[in-house]
Amino acid sequence: MNRDITIKHIVERLKTAKINYHERTKSRKQTGEHKKQTEAGVLIPIFFKTDQSMDNGEFIFLLSKRSAAVPQSGDLSGPGGKLEPFLDRFLSFFIVHGFPPLLGGDALMYARERGKIAFDRIALFLANAVRESWEEIRLSPFNVRFLGPLPSYRLHLFTKTIFPMIGLVEKEWKFHLSREVDKMVEIPLKAFYNKESYGFFSIRSPDDTAGGTEDEWKFPCLIHKNIKGEEEVLWGATFNIIMSFLDIAFDFTLPEIQPERIITKTLYPDYLTGNRSLS
Repeated sequence: MNRDITIKHIVERLKTAKINYHERTKSRKQTGEHKKQTEAGVLIPIFFKTDQSMDNGEFIFLLSKRSAAVPQSGDLSGPGGKLEPFLDRFLSFFIVHGFPPLLGGDALMYARERGKIAFDRIALFLANAVRESWEEIRLSPFNVRFLGPLPSYRLHLFTKTIFPMIGLVEKEWKFHLSREVDKMVEIPLKAFYNKESYGFFSIRSPDDTAGGTEDEWKFPCLIHKNIKGEEEVLWGATFNIIMSFLDIAFDFTLPEIQPERIITKTLYPDYLTGNRSLS
C-alpha cells in the first residue's frame, strides 16, 4: 500500500463527509439540551507502520485502552475529551495560523470550502482533540497532520456528542500515558477487511443471574489478536466511528458476522462513572 497515494485519497474522500457540526450544536442550544449535554472532540489517529527493512508498510489505528480510573474502563477509543470553549478557541487560532499549521494543505482548503461557520467548528474541535491527545498520551500537535472531519456521533448513555477528526501521526513517538489510559493498542487497517475478525459484543446487567436475554444487548465488534496473542475488542462508539470512516474513505461495508462468535461483558453501574476501581 502506497502511503502518500492513500493519504491523498483519504483527504479527497473526507472533504465530502456530511459533518453536521453546526446543525448539531445549533439544535441543541435551541432545545436547551446544551445545558446537560457534553461536546467532545476526538482524534482517530492513523499511522503508517513500516517493517525493519522500510520496504513494506501498513496503516494502523492507534487507540487508547481506557484505565479503571475513568468511565468506560477497558474500552478502546481515540484520545479526546470535553470541550473547553475558551481554551480550545484560543488554541484553534494557532492550529490554523501557527508554524507549521496543523490544519494545512488540501485538508485546510477543503475545510474552508465548507464555509466560515463549519470551518470554525472544525478548527475548534480539532484543537480540542489534539489538546486532549497531548494530555492523555503526549502526542505532539506537531506530529499530527489533519486529514479531515467525520460525522458527529451521539452517546445517549453519557449525554455526550462526539466530533471525530482523522489525523495522520507522522512519526513514531514514545508514549507517556496519563492515569486515564491503561495502554495503547494498534489495530491494522487490514484487520477490518478480515471477515473472521468480527463478532458480537454482548452486554448483560449484573443482576442477570439466570442467564436470560431480557437485559442483554448485542453489538457488532472487531476482535483483534496481537502478535503476543492478547485479544482486544473494539465496539461501541469508536467501532461505529471507524466504520463511518471506512465507508466514506473506502466504500467499505460491514460483512456478515458469524452469530456464534460472541464476547460477553457484564455492565456494572459504575461503567458510567469509573469509580469501581477506586472503591
